[in-house]
Amino acid sequence: MAADGAEGFVTYELRGDIAHIGLNRTAKRNAINDRFVEMIAEAAARAEREAKAVVIFGHGEHFCAGLDLAEHVKKSPMEGVRGSRRWHAVFSGIEHGAIPWISALHGAVIGGGLELAASTHIRVADRSAFFALPEGQRGIFVGGGGSVRVARLTGVARMTDMMLTGRVVSADEAEQWNLAQYIVDPGEAREKAHSLAEAAASNAEISNYAVINALPRIQDMAKEDGLFVESFIASFTATSPQAEERLRAFLEKRVARVKAPGSA
Repeated sequence: MAADGAEGFVTYELRGDIAHIGLNRTAKRNAINDRFVEMIAEAAARAEREAKAVVIFGHGEHFCAGLDLAEHVKKSPMEGVRGSRRWHAVFSGIEHGAIPWISALHGAVIGGGLELAASTHIRVADRSAFFALPEGQRGIFVGGGGSVRVARLTGVARMTDMMLTGRVVSADEAEQWNLAQYIVDPGEAREKAHSLAEAAASNAEISNYAVINALPRIQDMAKEDGLFVESFIASFTATSPQAEERLRAFLEKRVARVKAPGSA
């Protein structure tokens, strides 16, 4: 079903505790414009109210082919600034919200689509996915947070290569470059993302909030500042009722211990 006020460009489905938000502008390869960003914001706000984790995916053959250039060329410089800052606010709301977001990527993950994916916490790509930042060839620059988020994932040198040369990155390369953490066969990204979302949703709410909000901020701090903040976050989360119950369950052997991959 369509998210409230989304006019069909964004779909919203609740599967248990997991919200599935779908980009649904297939005639434009799910290209993003300002109205589309507002629809994503509405769906994200709804998910914060009623879900414990989110899967975001693209309908049709692609996740998102990037910025709708037909709209972009009509903007004045100040309109461009306001639009970019709004994208920043919406994508930051995803990155620094209260619940984990997992993106399921296939087909084109280009420009603004890659910027959107970079704001999610875990990225699952199927082998049809390809990644690009063609802004350099279009005579423009990234405006949805890519110079911060994508550069931190890949490193500035690799992002520079993509923007200067138009390099297209395969799914396997994307995993090596930290643009995706999981690679699956074509058609399997959404279900893999759902299983990861279920795992994240089963965590203590305060732990998830700390992971998605404290970790990136600590990375921006000097070493000793980060360690100092870590101590307070660790202490605060450990004294929550959920943490106390989960630690007690572990000590009483009511939950399984961590095992090596593939072990019985």
